[in-house]
Formats: sequence, structure tokens, C-alpha cells
Amino acid sequence: MIDPMAGVLVLAGTPIGQAGDAPPRLAAELSGADVVAAEDTRRLKRLCTDLDITLSGRVVSYFEGNERARTPALLEALLAGDRVVLVTDAGMPSVSDPGYRLVAAAVEHDVRVTAVPGPSAVLTALAVSGLPVDRFCFEGFLPRKAGERARRLAALAAEERTMVFFEAPHRTADALAAMAEALGEDRAAAVCRELTKTHEEVRRGPLAELVTWAGEGVRGEVTIVVEGSAGAPAVDTDPGSLRTAVAGLEASGSTRKEAIAEVARRAGLPKREVYDVVHR
Repeated sequence: MIDPMAGVLVLAGTPIGQAGDAPPRLAAELSGADVVAAEDTRRLKRLCTDLDITLSGRVVSYFEGNERARTPALLEALLAGDRVVLVTDAGMPSVSDPGYRLVAAAVEHDVRVTAVPGPSAVLTALAVSGLPVDRFCFEGFLPRKAGERARRLAALAAEERTMVFFEAPHRTADALAAMAEALGEDRAAAVCRELTKTHEEVRRGPLAELVTWAGEGVRGEVTIVVEGSAGAPAVDTDPGSLRTAVAGLEASGSTRKEAIAEVARRAGLPKREVYDVVHR
């Protein structure tokens, strides 16, 4: 049950590029907040200037480095009846950005949580990618280390939904190369750069082609959209086929546990049965 004496946590979407894309309620929420928690207070100041608003409430920084430490104080403010507005640098708070801890704490203490819907790089990239949009999944940022990144992508090789990733510009070429290796060079994809901004660019093509393009250098905010698998081929249930399939997935970067689970799914067998065949 929501505590009627508590305040309200407002997750406010902010523009991912142009200030004119700010949702109409954003200015009202920011100017009327008791507390504004911002990922970057300097960006918040610029946004307020662009929107021609003055903040009357207290402003605190709330970013990855201090999120854990700042959450208790913000929760205390909410329990005291304050209206706390959370904004990140761009897009919706808590989506690969600070916010989840505060939302979880608010929910646990029966504090109302609401949102000001706003721009989203995930949905914008998906919409302009030209790839299927009926079913998709958001994978956030891939691991920075090559081995961990390869294992994550190997686990996604059979994913049939369109996949959306965030990536840093200086890691985009390596990420695309790893995707081409794990998912196939012919897999269709789109690299969306600087969405809604002056130098917006959407590059579409097979992963191999995008790897070559990215080798020249990529700048700006990057969102990558990748076509889902057409469906992993079935695996025959004889011991030799099962062992070969597991070995192939392991060679692509999957752990043995992941490989056994995937082969069991493709073969329609219990994981224990595939495990016994592999370790026999």
C-alpha cells in the first residue's frame, strides 16, 4: 500500500539531443520539485537555461559513483514528504543510467513512483533501424573485456528478437567485430549515432560492412541495433552430434554450462542428458 504521508519520486525523461524534444511536463516538474537529483548538475543547469526555468528546490548530484551513498538521504527526503525529481544526462533514468537503487528503495518503503515519459535512445534507434520491431530486447553495454564480451554475444547467438545495445564510440569497432564473429558477418544491423542531434547518422548493413565502416573511427553517442537470429538449427540427438554442437559453442566463447544448456534446448533433451554425454 502506498504511504499517503510520503512524497513522490518522479523519473523524468530528458532530451537525448535537442532541448525542444523535452516533454511538456518536464519544465513543470523540475521547477516545482523539492529536490532534483541529477546525474550531472552542469548538464541540468544547461537544460534549465534551454527550457527557461528556475529551480526552487535543492539540487544534488546522483551518478554512478555516489548512487549507493546518496540513496538513503534521498529516500529520507521522500519519506518526509518531498517531491524528488530524478534526471540523468539523457533519456529515462535507470535505463543503463542511475536510478534503479532509488526506485527499488522507494518501492520497498511504499513511496509512490511515477514518470515523465520522454525521449529514449533505445526506442528511437529501434524505430529508425529498419529492422523488425515487433519483438526486441535491450542488452545495454557489452562487457569491456574481450573474453567476457565474446561469451555474452555467444549466449545471444540464438536470440530471435531484435537486439539493442549501447556502446562507447571508441569501442564501437571492436564491439561490431565481436558481433560479426559471434552472430555472423551477414547478420543485418544498424549503427545509430548522435540520434536527434545535428550530426545524426544511421548506418545500416551487414555486420561485416559495418565493421569496415567503424574502422575509420566513430564519434558521438552510439546505439547499435542487430537483427535477431532466424532460429538456431536443431541438433541431432546422437552422442556424436551433441558433443560436436557443445564443442562448437565452446569454441565461440560460451562456457560449457551455457553450451550444454543451448544444445539441450536445440535437441529437445534434458540438460542432464547432454551433460552425461559430453562428460562420458
